[in-house]
Amino acid sequence: MLRAKITLVVVAAAALAMTLAATLSYRGVSDVVAEQFDRALQDRAVTVVALLGVSRTPPVRPDTTEQVVEAGGAVRPLDPGRVALPAPESALGVARGERDSAREDITVDGAEYGVLTVPLPGGGALMVAQHYAGAERIDHAFLWRVPWTTVAATALSALLSWLALDRILRPVRRLARVTRDITTTQDLTTPLPSAGRDEIGQLTRSFASMLAALRRSRAQQQRLVQDASHELRTPLTSVRGSAELLQRGRGRLAPEDEEQILTTLVTEAAALDTLVRELVDLATDRSTEEEPAEVDLTAAAEEAAHRHRRRTGRTVTVTVHGPVPVRARPRAVRRCVDNLLSNALKFSPEDTPVTVHVEGARLSVRDHGPGIAPDERSAVFGRFYRGPRTQAVPGSGLGLAIVHDLVTADEGTVFATAAPDGGAEVGFRLPPHAPAAR
Repeated sequence: MLRAKITLVVVAAAALAMTLAATLSYRGVSDVVAEQFDRALQDRAVTVVALLGVSRTPPVRPDTTEQVVEAGGAVRPLDPGRVALPAPESALGVARGERDSAREDITVDGAEYGVLTVPLPGGGALMVAQHYAGAERIDHAFLWRVPWTTVAATALSALLSWLALDRILRPVRRLARVTRDITTTQDLTTPLPSAGRDEIGQLTRSFASMLAALRRSRAQQQRLVQDASHELRTPLTSVRGSAELLQRGRGRLAPEDEEQILTTLVTEAAALDTLVRELVDLATDRSTEEEPAEVDLTAAAEEAAHRHRRRTGRTVTVTVHGPVPVRARPRAVRRCVDNLLSNALKFSPEDTPVTVHVEGARLSVRDHGPGIAPDERSAVFGRFYRGPRTQAVPGSGLGLAIVHDLVTADEGTVFATAAPDGGAEVGFRLPPHAPAAR
C-alpha cells in the first residue's frame, strides 16, 4: 500500500531527525551544566575567600565542602562537622605558591566531587569541593525525557503523515479506480475525476488527453473498417460475378466474350490489389517510424517527376521559385509527391502536361483534368471520396487521404484549388526547417 510505505518512510526520517536532534541537544545541555558547575565553584571560592578576609565564617551549603590547605600539606575543614577531603598534588602546589589555581575531580567513598583550589591572601590555599549529584540529576532527568519526547513526536508525525497522505493520495485513488473501470469495461467515454492545479491534476489531464486520443483512434479505425468493407465489396462482387460467368459458360462463350471477362477480372484484381495496399499503408503508416529531418522539396519533386516520366511516358515538368528546406519525414514527403503526381496523371488527359511547382515551403501539382468544385476541395482529402465528375476513373479514393495524414503528422497543411485555365492544383505546405542554434 503506497500510503503505508510513504508513511513508514516519513516516520523513519522523522525518528532519525529527532534522534539526531536529541543527541545534539543532550550534548549541548551537558556542556551547559558543566559550565554552570564550574562557574558555581568559582563564585563559591570568591565568596569564601572574601569572607575569610574579614574573619567571617561562610554559610554552610549541603552539597559543598570548603577547606584550607596549608603550605606544609595540613588540611583544615571550615565546617568542623565535615570530613576533610584529600588534597591532590595540584592543590598542594597552589598552597605552596607554585600555581595560580587548580581544577580537579576526586572521588571519596564512591562520591565524585569537582574541586577548585585558589590561593589565600595570607598564604596557603582554599579548596572548594562540590558534589556532582545535582548536575547528575539534571543530566539524568534530561536523558530520561529525551526517549519519551522522541517517541511521542514520532507517533505524532506518523499520525499527521497518515492523515496528510490520505488527503494527498485520495485523488490518485479516484483516478486509479476510474482507469481500472475503463480497463474493465473498455468504455472510453467514462469521465475522469476533476483535475486540480497540482501534479495530480496534471496527471489527470494527461490521462484525459490520452483517452481523447484513444477515442479518436478507435473512431478512425471503425470508420476505416466500415469504409473499407464498403469499398472492397464492389471489386470483389465484380470479380466473383465475372469468375462465376466464366465458370458457367466454360467452352460455350465466344472468344471475344471470354477476353472481355478476363480483362474485367484482371482490371478488378489490379484495383483490388491497389486498394488493399493503400488500406494497409493508411492503417499502419510506416513513415511514423522515421525521424523528421531537413528535406529539399525541389529534389523530391525532381525525383518523383523523373520516376513518373519513365513509368508513364507523360510530360511532367518541375518549376521552382525561392525554395526553402522544410522539416519533415523524407520518405513521407516522397510518398506525398508520388500520390499527388499519380492523382494528377490519372485525371489529366494524356496529351496534356502535369506541372510540379515548388515555392518556398509549398509544393503543388497542377493538372488539366475536370477540376475540383469549390464545395469538394476539402472533401477530396477524405477517405474513399470520389467526386461526381471522377466516378468513371479507376481508383481507390485513398491517395489524397494518405497525403493529408502524412502532411498533418508533420504539422503541415494540404490544399486543393482550381487552376486559372482549367484543371486543379493540389498540394501541401510544410514548416520550414529551422537550423539548430549554436
